[in-house]
Amino acid sequence: MDKLIIQGKEILKGTINVHGAKNSSLPILVSSLLSEESLSLFNVPDVDDVNNMITLLKCFGAKIRKNKKQLSINCKNLKNISADYDIVRKMRASILILGPLLSRFGNAKISLPGGCAIGTRPIDIHLKGLEKLGVKFEIANGFVIGNISNKLVGNKIKLPFPSVGATENLIMASVMAKGETLIDGAAREPEIEDLCKCLISMGANIDGLGTNKIFIQGVENLRKARHKIISDRIVAGTFIILAVMTNNKLEIKNVNPQHLVSLIKILLKMGANLKTLSKSIIVYPSQKINGTKVKTGPYPNFPTDLQAQLMSLMSISNGKSQIKETIFENRFMHVSELNRLGANIKVNKDTAYIDGNQIFKGAQVMASDLRASVSLVLAGLSAEGKTILNRVYHLDRGYEKIEEYLGHIGAKIKRKKT
Repeated sequence: MDKLIIQGKEILKGTINVHGAKNSSLPILVSSLLSEESLSLFNVPDVDDVNNMITLLKCFGAKIRKNKKQLSINCKNLKNISADYDIVRKMRASILILGPLLSRFGNAKISLPGGCAIGTRPIDIHLKGLEKLGVKFEIANGFVIGNISNKLVGNKIKLPFPSVGATENLIMASVMAKGETLIDGAAREPEIEDLCKCLISMGANIDGLGTNKIFIQGVENLRKARHKIISDRIVAGTFIILAVMTNNKLEIKNVNPQHLVSLIKILLKMGANLKTLSKSIIVYPSQKINGTKVKTGPYPNFPTDLQAQLMSLMSISNGKSQIKETIFENRFMHVSELNRLGANIKVNKDTAYIDGNQIFKGAQVMASDLRASVSLVLAGLSAEGKTILNRVYHLDRGYEKIEEYLGHIGAKIKRKKT
C-alpha cells in the first residue's frame, strides 16, 4: 500500500494540462457493449477506475488495444454476461453495465457494486427506471439479476432525483429499445452530454442534451465510431483551488470553463484572482481570500466532488465559512484529517462550519475516499513541514500519478511503498 510524503510551502509555477474525465470515460467505455463494431476513444485517463473498467470489459470477452491515451474496443464476440464481485466491488460505476447488457442480450447478472464509502448511494433508481423499459429484477446471493421477455420497450421515466448513474444507465438501455423513451428529471452533468455525443456518433438518436428532459428514439443497432473524452472538470477544479491556496501563478490548461462556472463564481466571491480563457484558466496571486457559504447540488450547482477541496481552502481563508452537503449523507469523513493538520472544522448533520485563519502543519493523515484524499494533498502542499498521506489507492482512482503531475510545477511529493 503506497503513501505520499508531501513537502509543504514550495513555490509552484507553470502550467498543468488536465487529463480526460474519469466520470466521462467510465460510461463511454461501457457503451461499447452495445455494439458489435469497434469504438475508438481518445484522451482516456490512466487512472485506476478506468483501468478496472477495462479489466471488467475484458472479462466479458471484449478485445481492447491500448496505446497511451487511446483505446480501441471491440465487443463483437462477448463470452460472458455475468460481472463478478472481485472487480465490481472496486467501483460503483460497474452498475452501468446493467443497461447495455440488458439491451444487447436481454439478461444480465452483476454483483452489487462497491466504490467510495461516502453514503448508501442506492441503486433503486437504476432498477425502477429499467423496470419501466420492461426489465424484471431479482436480488439474490449478492447479485442483481435482470431479464426481459423479448426486447426493451421505450417509455416515459420520471426520475425522483437527478442521479448521474441512473441517467447514464437508462440512456444506454434506451438507445436500442423499441420506440421512444423520455427521461424526465435527468441529470445534466457534462459527462452525460459527452456520453450522448459518443452514442450519437455510434448512430443513436438522442435529443435534449444538457437538459433535464432527454428524448431517445430507439435504433436497430450501433456502428463503428471515434470519440474524444472531455477534460476532467473535477481535476481542473482541484488544481485551480490548489493555485489559490498556495497563492501562486498557475495556468490550468485543457479545461472547459463553462463546466466550472459554479466554482469560478465562488472563488471570485472569495477574492481569488482568475482569468478565464477559451480552454484554460490562469490563477494569479490574490491579496486576500475570504470565507463564504456554499451548498452542493446537482449540476450546474456546486459539485459535491469539489467540496472537500474547497473546505481545505476555507480553512486557511479569512473569517468563517459553511458548506452544506446535499448529495451524500456521509461526505465529511475528511474533516477529522484536516483538523489533524490544523483546521478548525465542526460538523452538524449536513453542514460543516469552518473557522478560517488557520495554519496547516504537517502530520500523518489517512485518505477515506477519492476527493477527501486530494483535499489532504492540497492541505499538505500548503502546510508547514511534511505531511504523510496514507491509503493513496483512493487518490489513484481518479488522479493520474499526482506526484508527477504536480512535480512538473514545483511540488515536492514522493511516493513510497509500505
